[in-house]
Amino acid sequence: MKAPLVALVLMAFWVTVHKSEEILQNKRGVNISKEETLNKSKRLTVQDSFSSEVEEEVERKDKGRQFYQRSLKILKHSKNKEDTEKAHRLLVKAAKMGNQKAMEQLASDMLFGNNVPQNVEAAVSLYEILAEEGSHKGQTALGFLSSYGIGVEYSQSKALVYYTFASHGGNLISQMILGYRYWLGINVPRSCEAALLYYKKVADYIASKLEENEDKPVEKVKLMERSENLGFDTEILDWDVHQYYKFLAERGDTQIQVYLGQLHLFGRKGLERDHAMYLEGSATVPQSNIAALKYFKMAAEKGNSIGLWGLGLIYLRGKGLPRNHSEAFKYFHKAAEKGYAQAQFQLGLMYHNGSGVKRDYKLAFQYFYLASQNGQPLAVYHLAEMYATGMGAFRSCQNAVKLYRTVCELGRWSDKFLTAHFAYQTGNVDSSLVQYALLAEMGYEVAQCNSAHIMESENVKLLHREQIYPLALLLWKRAANQGNIFARVKTGDYHFYGFGIKRDYLTAAVHYNLAANQQSAQAMFNLAYMYEYGLGIPKDIHLARRWYDLAAETSTDAFIPVFLAYIRLEVMHLFTDLQLLKQMGNWKLPDLDHMLRLHWDLIVMIVIVLLLILLISSRQN
Repeated sequence: MKAPLVALVLMAFWVTVHKSEEILQNKRGVNISKEETLNKSKRLTVQDSFSSEVEEEVERKDKGRQFYQRSLKILKHSKNKEDTEKAHRLLVKAAKMGNQKAMEQLASDMLFGNNVPQNVEAAVSLYEILAEEGSHKGQTALGFLSSYGIGVEYSQSKALVYYTFASHGGNLISQMILGYRYWLGINVPRSCEAALLYYKKVADYIASKLEENEDKPVEKVKLMERSENLGFDTEILDWDVHQYYKFLAERGDTQIQVYLGQLHLFGRKGLERDHAMYLEGSATVPQSNIAALKYFKMAAEKGNSIGLWGLGLIYLRGKGLPRNHSEAFKYFHKAAEKGYAQAQFQLGLMYHNGSGVKRDYKLAFQYFYLASQNGQPLAVYHLAEMYATGMGAFRSCQNAVKLYRTVCELGRWSDKFLTAHFAYQTGNVDSSLVQYALLAEMGYEVAQCNSAHIMESENVKLLHREQIYPLALLLWKRAANQGNIFARVKTGDYHFYGFGIKRDYLTAAVHYNLAANQQSAQAMFNLAYMYEYGLGIPKDIHLARRWYDLAAETSTDAFIPVFLAYIRLEVMHLFTDLQLLKQMGNWKLPDLDHMLRLHWDLIVMIVIVLLLILLISSRQN
């Protein structure tokens, strides 16, 4: 009986244990279910919170973009100070909302003093934030500031790092700066091929922008010219004026015929651009390529080069007429023979691409060269391409870089020459300096001279006094290395007087000699003086006389200084030859020489006054 009882007990125990485990598992399941529900709820809360933050961020960025666009729109059409201030306030709002373009624009305005008071410290803070976020404009700005020590520590190595990162980010200014540095070996190994690579990137972009407008007449306006002068950039052509021009054109005015032909062809002065045969026109002037063809024909019949070129362009592009390369070539050739650059360029393209003529790279090169000599910028670009690839000419890295540089300097950043000059004229010396200094860093020779000149003035506040002469000397040297004669003389002056560098007469003489070989009268005079007194070079009176003579022959402005120097030289020579020193007691030649060097101008003036008195008295007698 015990066995069955034990079995029943064990069975009951097992059932109890099993049920207990089921109960525990059920409890665990309930707990797990509760935990999962809780976790799920938390996840949903986090997701909702994240989604809300994302939405807020998107909304914030959208508002920032709207503020930035409104700012640009107002600034573009601003006519008074109130509009400018309103645009600036919107720009600040956009920048606070994290809009990168707004931050870049605001930092630029504060650095250069555009539309707002110049604030380099605030600009640097913004640029540092931008650079950390990967802004190539921020990196370029910090590189530029580091290269001069403006608002940040002076460091050419840091500048190079910033420029390199910005260049990889596609910044054209940094690419141009690196091209210039590799071209001359400034803080990097000198490498023509590396310079070619950087300059080509910038030139490709500039050329693409020029090609967008290559068939539009380029008008070079002088600042002093009045807006009433005939030009292509006036917004509206009044109906009465247009009718009057038509009347003059019909009467045979060639210039007006060309002008109206270009207006109708390119859609200027209210004429919408349209290459169809009949155009709907605008409220001001009905327009048609037939009209363009008419006026170009009238001008071409009189042999006008622009009229001939216009007809060629109409046939080449098929604007309202069937495309005809043979006719286009004929008219381009006639215009090119008259020296018109646009026509020469079009012939170069036709030969280069084999459009309507047999491809001939040598002829293409010749026409591109002719057009470039007459100021056609795209012709310069194509010449650079041919030199870089060896197509139609022997490959020349040096020539390619020089030509690419010419194209690069046509970039919109060159507008800073105008704003920098205006700032200088209005007394904003620091603003002018920063703008010229950036252009100087990009390799503009004129900007290098202007920056150095401003640094030498007493009005610069951005730089510490001990920074000025070393930086100015650096800029004079860079300009001198690009062939600027005045900069070469200034470099010699810095070594002669010891400005920002230890005095070195020999180096000064080297620079003066280089400038003298470039026909600098001032350098010739300085060399003569150094030969006269043996400063850094052997004393040689005969060479001194020779250089004085050359200075007077080279420039009429040097006549009086040379005359005075000759009097001093001959007086000293006379004392030496006649050995009058023996009769002058304790006087010695070195003592007299020192006295004459210190007071020669006073002595000569006394002599001249005495001569004038004698001359006047003799005439009175």
